Amino acid sequence: MEGKEETEQKMLEILDEEEEEAEEEEELSSFNLSSEVHDLEDRLSQIQVHIPEFVYEFDWSSIDTSNLPESYRTNSPKEQLLLQVADNFWRQYAHLCPDREPLFLHPVNECNVEKFVSTTVRPTLLPYSELYDWDSCAHFVSDYLTMEPLPSPIAPPSYLYSPTTILRYQRGNCFDFSNLLCSLLIGAGYDAYCVNGYATREICMMDETREACPLSQRAEEVEAVKEKPKKYAVKPLRDLRSKFELQQEAKEVAKEQAAEEKKRKEEEEKTAEAEKPKPDPLYGLRVHAWVLVLSGKREVPESFYIDPFTGKNYDTKDDHFLGIESVWNHRNYWVNMQDCWNACKDLEFDLGDPVRWEFMLLGTDKPLLSLPEIEEEEEGEDEIEDLMKEEESKAFDMPASWVEPIRITPKEFEMRCPQGKKEILYRNAKLEKWAPYLNNNGLISRLTLYEDPDCKRLLEVKEWFKNREDMMERRELNKQTEVTTEYFAPGHVQGLKVHAYKTMEPETERTMEFYSETRVDGLQKRVETPTDMAEYFEGRSDFLWYRHAEFGKRAKKPPNNTQVNTESNARPILKITERFRRNPKKPADEDVAERIFLILKERILLTYHYKMNYITASKREFNKRSDVDTTGNKIIMTQDMCLSYQAGLTEKDEKLFHLYEMMLRLMEEEKLSRHQVWESEMEVLDILRIREEEVAANKLTVAIYDTERNEKSREQRELMERLMQEERQRQVEQDLDYLAPFLIQMGGVEKMTKWLALRLKEDCLNDFKHRLVDKANLIQARFEKETQELQKKQQWYQQNQLNMTLEDEDAYLSFCSEAMFRIRILENRLNRHKERAPQKYVALEEKLCKDPRLAEYIKFYA
Repeated sequence: MEGKEETEQKMLEILDEEEEEAEEEEELSSFNLSSEVHDLEDRLSQIQVHIPEFVYEFDWSSIDTSNLPESYRTNSPKEQLLLQVADNFWRQYAHLCPDREPLFLHPVNECNVEKFVSTTVRPTLLPYSELYDWDSCAHFVSDYLTMEPLPSPIAPPSYLYSPTTILRYQRGNCFDFSNLLCSLLIGAGYDAYCVNGYATREICMMDETREACPLSQRAEEVEAVKEKPKKYAVKPLRDLRSKFELQQEAKEVAKEQAAEEKKRKEEEEKTAEAEKPKPDPLYGLRVHAWVLVLSGKREVPESFYIDPFTGKNYDTKDDHFLGIESVWNHRNYWVNMQDCWNACKDLEFDLGDPVRWEFMLLGTDKPLLSLPEIEEEEEGEDEIEDLMKEEESKAFDMPASWVEPIRITPKEFEMRCPQGKKEILYRNAKLEKWAPYLNNNGLISRLTLYEDPDCKRLLEVKEWFKNREDMMERRELNKQTEVTTEYFAPGHVQGLKVHAYKTMEPETERTMEFYSETRVDGLQKRVETPTDMAEYFEGRSDFLWYRHAEFGKRAKKPPNNTQVNTESNARPILKITERFRRNPKKPADEDVAERIFLILKERILLTYHYKMNYITASKREFNKRSDVDTTGNKIIMTQDMCLSYQAGLTEKDEKLFHLYEMMLRLMEEEKLSRHQVWESEMEVLDILRIREEEVAANKLTVAIYDTERNEKSREQRELMERLMQEERQRQVEQDLDYLAPFLIQMGGVEKMTKWLALRLKEDCLNDFKHRLVDKANLIQARFEKETQELQKKQQWYQQNQLNMTLEDEDAYLSFCSEAMFRIRILENRLNRHKERAPQKYVALEEKLCKDPRLAEYIKFYA
């Protein structure tokens, strides 16, 4: 032992010597530093590095609970009894099922008070129509709250806060999400339950990076309905090709398709293998809470799950959910007694079955198990009544919820997400959400699609807007084709519905769709390229449904040309094609189906509609040439200037005069068509200009009821409030001066004297006396008038008493009663005036004597 201690001592000495040598070398090297190194150190020392603050997790222990009501801090006697019943139930359950996990029965709330989980559910129906259906309600909860993982992934939490606190801080774990969502669904009339069970890692961690975004999933294409073969259809020509060669070609095509299919499957398997998540060591042990909605209420056909984190619904046999421990609502608590070795696929949700589900409270509102009918002979009525009385005596109903009513203000409901924005990652996609009016351009959501899982190669961007003044609702940008597509709601200035383009420059490729019912011309769609323009119409009185114009190269404009947007400066039109629908008022061979204007060739082609039972259509061609004859006279119309084909056995020989008139009409219609094409070009330029102004302005519409954002309404309200306040202040400041009329009669008094003070007093008292007398005389006059009318009525009654009917007597009596009532009122008013008039006169005299302007002189005079 001593030798060992000596060797250890020597080793320590050697280490100390080595450390001293290293320190000396460092000191020598520091002395050998050059001035450049010192300069570098000085420069580096001047650089300041700002270390970002560490973001701590939310501390629930620091929340303010001082303003919470008493029900959050204490338990009522009934709640205490319920906790005792729950403890007794747990002891029996633990004794009978020792291998099962502990039940989630009475965690503590935010005030550190134990509360039974069923009393934490507070059924509430909020005053928002969007929250009346389960899907919108689930998506609201998933958007409104921020997800927090459980403290332990394999055990339920030891706490469960009230839904009001969760809404206040907008965050919580899966149990908090489920509790809030279940409260809203029960309030909306659904048969909903909170579930404590086990789920996969992706569900528990809200990992949607391997799930497809719901917005990116295209609607399934509707299969085209196959037309029934016609009974008398023309038989196809006989196929004279070699069947052997066709079989060989089919075999080669099948081989190529099989090779491509095999290659595709191999690529899909490689991709799936690469994207396959790593094995979860806690598979089947991760605790999760979700919501169960049973069928029956609100016309729910089949029971389903709702994941509160994402708001998605799942089938009760879905592979993401691996087991259930218990379920509860605001009335009872049930424990699952079924085997979960096959996850949740074999579970039955008949909560009234005591073999599969063990309930805690025996209440009359629990679902009942459907039993076969029992014959009356096997069990008497007396025994049934005894059993019902025994069950009623043992029943214990659930106490009322200790949670305050759930309230969400309209402003909070509009914000939806915490701080008004949220981001969700999907497979090859990213979804961003914003509250309305949070962005200046009205953007409420954006979906970005990528080609690779790393989200580096951009594929497509979809944006949704709301409350825009230009009525744009959605915009899509395809990065592969560089095509931008904008979708508009009804109400745009030009009736625009869809606008697809690559660039906003005019005379480029673009497609515009319109709300045809809002346009006078019935334009439905316009497709434009640098060389042509096609327009589609509907609902027109002239039956036009298609117009196509082909353009030539624009001539070089002279430098002094100031006519930029005139018809003479437009692109040259080479050809115009117009098509018309059938007009039933005209014969088919007189109803034009297609009209072509060959402008450069000076030709007009007409094709008419097919007549009944004819396979060819009538046609006519006009040549607009200006030839002259041998004498030099201009040829107006000749037979070869109009070539016609008449479908049918008999041909109509029309005179040249009628053909000439028809050609003149067509020439006028050609001018009109060219003008309409030019107007369409001008409209495109106008729409592009309007769209540039709208995009630059980014104005949003505000409802007149939105007093916070409506600037005009707010300014008007503030102005009215300011004027009312000024008026009230003016009335307070400007008290009524009873001496002002008398001072004005004297021409204004700059300095008061004894004589003026006495005169003011006398004038004021005399005027008041006259007013009191005039009022008494007025009351006396009304009294005398009512008395005279009553006397006249009485005299009339005495004269006509014998000839009066019962109706006249009733009218007389009612008149007398009303007159006597008015006479008594006037008499009382006159007597009261006589009593109060002297008192008012004395009060005014005292007020005049105390008036600061007259008190000194009146007192001296007295």
